[in-house]
Amino acid sequence: MFCVVRPASLLQAGRSIVSALTFAVALLASNTGVSAASNAFMPTGSITSQPIGHYDFCKRRPTECEIHPSDLRPIKLTQKTWDEIVAVNDSVNKWVKPISDLDHYGAVQYWNYPDDGMGNCEHYALEKRRELMEKGIPIADLLITVVRLPDGEGHAVVTVRTDRGDFILDNLSDQVKNWTQTPYHFLKRQATNDTGRWVDILQPQTVVANLTK
Repeated sequence: MFCVVRPASLLQAGRSIVSALTFAVALLASNTGVSAASNAFMPTGSITSQPIGHYDFCKRRPTECEIHPSDLRPIKLTQKTWDEIVAVNDSVNKWVKPISDLDHYGAVQYWNYPDDGMGNCEHYALEKRRELMEKGIPIADLLITVVRLPDGEGHAVVTVRTDRGDFILDNLSDQVKNWTQTPYHFLKRQATNDTGRWVDILQPQTVVANLTK
């Protein structure tokens, strides 16, 4: 998978903390929010292959890939939690400077934390997961997820599991959205019960009507 890198200037059009917070207020106040829709929660399937970048990351940091959470319930989405999610997504998008792994490390794939202030999509995702864990969100609810953009490019984001649905933290957008509101084709994500394993993401079934003459 080749991670997407975009110039920082292209992110400005999607930067809107006020808009995101307004959405949160509406979401939490409404009894007919996204939690009412079954597709607000990402359907997953069987165990699948681990991305090579994550495999190498696990070899360097084995303890991070040997966590087996026991409580797999999604977090309750409160206004405080939403504010933290939005703030971390925006902050990391601002301070991490985009650079490809090839330019950064001389390798096509190298997952790592952006401790030097630079990275590509996986670096953004790992940092957001780390910061939200420090704020108390369980690791079972912070899952690195692999998608494809409409143009076919590979990309990585963070899925945040909540009782109101699954939300996406993305270095290409500062607006935190339900996964169904993104233009991406979702491929796989970390398993909720094992940080070193990955599961398929099931695609919506297309219903074909058989018309009779």
